[in-house]
Amino acid sequence: MITQNHVVYFDGVCNLCNGFVQFLIKNDKRKLLAFAALQSDAGKSMLAKFNKSETEYDSVVFVVDDKPIQKSSAALHVFKTIGGLWSLAYGFIILPVFLRDWIYDVIAKNRYRWFGKRETCMVPSPEIQARFLD
Repeated sequence: MITQNHVVYFDGVCNLCNGFVQFLIKNDKRKLLAFAALQSDAGKSMLAKFNKSETEYDSVVFVVDDKPIQKSSAALHVFKTIGGLWSLAYGFIILPVFLRDWIYDVIAKNRYRWFGKRETCMVPSPEIQARFLD
């Protein structure tokens, strides 16, 4: 059973974001992560709960034990959570937040142009459906 202690909220129409989620599903061997598109009811509920704009989907939000983490910090905490060699990426946490988030923002602002956009949010396969919040 998936708990809501480690939830990755992502832009459901972004190809880069969907690729990141597919990567996480494959590499989260302990199945610690749950997922929800920011455009979903669960995503909208989380945005409202933490007073985030419902129209801004330019950041992955990683909610750990009911605390939201955004942008580069979210990505690094997700890598730490999935463990294995990927947890080494967490070492970049020592870089100043303004630098990490500047790089993150450049990618976020250009993600549709560089990676494309879907017309609708991804529909999880039956094998991974249980890991997605409604």
